[in-house]
Amino acid sequence: MPPVDTEHFLGNLDQLRTIGAYKTGVHRPTYSTEDMASRRWLMTEMEAVGLEPTIDGIGNVLGRNREPGPHLLVGSHIETQNHAGWLDGALGVMTALALARAGLPVDVCAYADEEGHWGNMIGSRSLVGDLSEEDIDKARNREGKPLRDALKTAGLAGLPRLALEPARYRGALEIHIEQGTQLESKGLRIGVVTGIVAIRHFKIVFEGQQDHTGGTTMAERRDAALSAVRLMAAIDTEFPKVCGERSVWTTGRIVVEPNQPMIIPGRAELSFSFRDLSETVMDRMEACLRALVRESNRRERSSATLEEVSRLKPELCDDAIIGALEAAAEMLCPGAWQNMQSGALHDSQVLARLVPVGMVFVPSIGGISHHWSEDTKREDLELGCRVMAEAAMRLLAG
Repeated sequence: MPPVDTEHFLGNLDQLRTIGAYKTGVHRPTYSTEDMASRRWLMTEMEAVGLEPTIDGIGNVLGRNREPGPHLLVGSHIETQNHAGWLDGALGVMTALALARAGLPVDVCAYADEEGHWGNMIGSRSLVGDLSEEDIDKARNREGKPLRDALKTAGLAGLPRLALEPARYRGALEIHIEQGTQLESKGLRIGVVTGIVAIRHFKIVFEGQQDHTGGTTMAERRDAALSAVRLMAAIDTEFPKVCGERSVWTTGRIVVEPNQPMIIPGRAELSFSFRDLSETVMDRMEACLRALVRESNRRERSSATLEEVSRLKPELCDDAIIGALEAAAEMLCPGAWQNMQSGALHDSQVLARLVPVGMVFVPSIGGISHHWSEDTKREDLELGCRVMAEAAMRLLAG
């Protein structure tokens, strides 16, 4: 096999970032004009390296290797968060394309909507059979637009949806920017992922009484926003007592109604989630959250209801794939790599239901991601691509 062409690989990354360019990043939300242009561009690139490209009814783009197996499935996503970075997802797909160009028997896939504009990783979920037609009917984006309408506008309505063929693959690989500071802070260049964390997502709604800010006494008020703030403070006090070393939690969205300066808020809605690799730790955190909501209802004048939105269980990476990635990292950057867990969610977490998976991280400068200033040193991008190629060769030879 010829060596992986990292110059061409970097050139592909630079080409892709021009589609939907925003400052030094990219704005390419799922099914937008820019996103669909990037998928068409990708299919052309797949064909140029000898793959057989297909786009399916949910937007997954798969380039199938035409040679007999064994094969590996390699990829990530190419849509972005709004006004976000140029590497999140794109790195994984352009690396997969580089492996195919080098002659490795890989299928290259860009999974649709990993970024969750229309739901939780609907592209990879569709591939593994976890997205029903009813799910598609119900799905809406943050502005309330139906997914069906978006698929029609994007030209995807009526196309069949692909199904993953587990027997075709020895495993699925993905490379991604770290989206954190662990590698950079330690002067390391490669992270070999051992597992992807669980996430539990809840909606917490406080119902109070909308009223006049001047005429309503403090003793009479049922301020939903104030009750919500108190709960957030209580969570931040109590969660450290039950969490794990790498647990995280976030109130990512707060909606206060009517959100006017001279009106007491009558309703507040929180979007709250937490993550860890251990289900035992996650159970402790959920029990703590439920106890804090009960205590809030005992103390507060505004009542709180807790609703589970979604939960993803943790997935451990495959031991054989971890071993191949470790050997490749040690060969190409001895002593400059580490094992680590993924605190972010990735399509590999969904694919792991049907095929063995493995992931590689490269450092994020300043740990910044989901922002247009996201970046990684070009030499680290090249190294990550070479590590993936070396590991793929080891897995295919095994």
